[in-house]
Amino acid sequence: MAGQDVKGDPLSSSIRSQGSSRGRTTQGQSIKMFLRGRPITMYIPSNIQNYEELKMDLPAEKLELDWVYGYRGRDCRANLYLLPSGEAVYFIACVVVLYHLSQRTQRHYRKHTDCVRCLAIHPDKIRVASGQTAGVDKDGKPLQPLVHIWDSGTLATLQTIGLGTFERGVSSVAFSQSDSGASLCVVDESNEHMLSVWDWAKGIKQAEVKSTNEAVLAVEFNPGDSSNIITSGKSHVHFWTLSGGALTKKQGIFGKYKKPKFILCFVFSLTGDVLTGDSEGNILTWGKSRADTKTLGKGAKETFQIMRQTRAHEGSVFTLYVLQGGALLSGGGKDRKIIRWSADLAPERECEIPEQFGAVRTIADVDGEELLVGTTRNAILRGTFSDGFVAIVQGHVDEMWGLATHPSQNVFLTCGNDKQLCLWNAEEHSLDWSTTLEESGLCADFCPSGTVVSVGLNTGRWLVLDLRTRELVSDLTDGNEQLSVMRYSPDGSYLAVGSHDNFIYIYSVSESGRRYTRFGKCTGHSSFITHLDWSKDGKYIMSNSGDYEILYWDVAGGCKLLRNRYESKDREWASYTCVLGFHVMGVWLEGSDGTDINALCRSHNERMVAMADDFCKVHLFQYPCPKPKAPSHKYEGHGSHVTNVGFTSSDSHLLSLGGKDTCILQWRVTGGASGPGGWGREHQAPAFTASASASASSTSTNSPEPGM
Repeated sequence: MAGQDVKGDPLSSSIRSQGSSRGRTTQGQSIKMFLRGRPITMYIPSNIQNYEELKMDLPAEKLELDWVYGYRGRDCRANLYLLPSGEAVYFIACVVVLYHLSQRTQRHYRKHTDCVRCLAIHPDKIRVASGQTAGVDKDGKPLQPLVHIWDSGTLATLQTIGLGTFERGVSSVAFSQSDSGASLCVVDESNEHMLSVWDWAKGIKQAEVKSTNEAVLAVEFNPGDSSNIITSGKSHVHFWTLSGGALTKKQGIFGKYKKPKFILCFVFSLTGDVLTGDSEGNILTWGKSRADTKTLGKGAKETFQIMRQTRAHEGSVFTLYVLQGGALLSGGGKDRKIIRWSADLAPERECEIPEQFGAVRTIADVDGEELLVGTTRNAILRGTFSDGFVAIVQGHVDEMWGLATHPSQNVFLTCGNDKQLCLWNAEEHSLDWSTTLEESGLCADFCPSGTVVSVGLNTGRWLVLDLRTRELVSDLTDGNEQLSVMRYSPDGSYLAVGSHDNFIYIYSVSESGRRYTRFGKCTGHSSFITHLDWSKDGKYIMSNSGDYEILYWDVAGGCKLLRNRYESKDREWASYTCVLGFHVMGVWLEGSDGTDINALCRSHNERMVAMADDFCKVHLFQYPCPKPKAPSHKYEGHGSHVTNVGFTSSDSHLLSLGGKDTCILQWRVTGGASGPGGWGREHQAPAFTASASASASSTSTNSPEPGM
């Protein structure tokens, strides 16, 4: 399991069904599933008369991307722009988001196959270029990085460039200005940071050159001359000239000024000067050298030198932005300040963004007074110097694992390695509140009453918080290893705490989730607990562990291990999140090494099961799903292993968490029939029928959005 288990060499994985002559054990029919060479016996429920002829269909339901929570500001720059449509455009994971500021709606450009790393807006303010990283497919083979040029009105892709050209990823892109945006320059993330210029409409590369072995952080065309390009990054500013299909370079000369470690950003002033922001906190004004050749040597007339140094910020200058009238905005790293400068660099106004949002990553102008600010803690703020700034987009800033959906309301809770505990409103698409934990939060569950939530941390400690007041109700510790699952019994009378110390701790719960008393401990797993579920009657638990065990426990009878697993084959489960079990055996792909599925979740109506895998995909299967190679709808959008999935209480939406991409995707569930699915309590209407005509390889992708 990504983030929790180290993968070994993938061994052959198969699922074998034993026929009627061999498949009958002394206790009934069973199937063996093999993960990394380890056999896992599954007992077939009594109501299945002919397992071999069960038909696996695609679920009637599908998913549509409804909302994207988060913004990638922690390690990307120049990635927030305002379009004339009133939409802010930015990205996170594999999705470019167009967020309408006044209507509070989102549209999504979704043609990228891996994490988006950079953005540029065409001079017409309609077309957009977005570049992505390379990534790998499920077999570990590299996928090619590329740049898409697309229409922000229709979301139609106009051109794709760079396939087979770029290495690792695309770090910076920029449109030319003086020739109506006919050219696009691209910097890739190869060792030499190749700089290329394209006639993007024709998809033709006009020039390419090795830039530098150092990191390149920004690229732009001179707005008055499309044959001049500037790049900057670690310890350099390079001034490029494009002529006759070749790019030639002149280095910026620092002369008497200290060379900064990084030139992080630059802009062109209305008078044609180049202004750079650096890691020393200075704004440097550059111009062509007027010094004589005796002092500076041959070619001095063609060099660029610093004409002026302006002290701007404590720490780095992360971004610069020129307003329409020529005034300059600068955004600081360490001091978190936004400063407005006159055209001749006299400071006019300043403000400081709240510490909780991090440093200023990038700035976009709304109307000359109101600004959008992207921050290093993955927030987008909106405000003015006078009134201050409020967050309109927020997200996590590190890997997430914990997800809990409320039992009756359309709210959900997330937690992760950034120690943030966040309560989100799925209807309002907003963050209701967040609080900082002392340690990483890895798992969570709401009490069935919906008034409190329990959160498991990475130290064995777990907390219970009042949902309304955020008051700490309980603070307990079990073992000294990370907790991987918290799960209340259906009536809320017990809480099960699954730990990496191989134990499941059981607590009696009273006073509507406000009082906890140790009831017992389930001892028997030989590896860490990964998932667990309660039976519908609240007496039994099914659990999975890191070594692919499925164990059953009689909690009401004293937390006893049920050694005869056959006796649990007909038991009904209040939830189904265990990744190993007869009812979900079909979600495993052939060749899986046992850690490829991080989480799954059955819908409340028991018609479908969503699965989160290590290959950035969310799958939707029919439930039950007990046969190998079951077909699924597959959905892309995450740029990292998907760590968790969960349905809202009414099954109207599914939430999915990305690990390293720090992204939460909210999917709308469409189609399907009403009423309970699966076998049902009376086993009258199975979700599948006996037929030999099932197409085991049938798959489907998400329905395209308008203009895709």
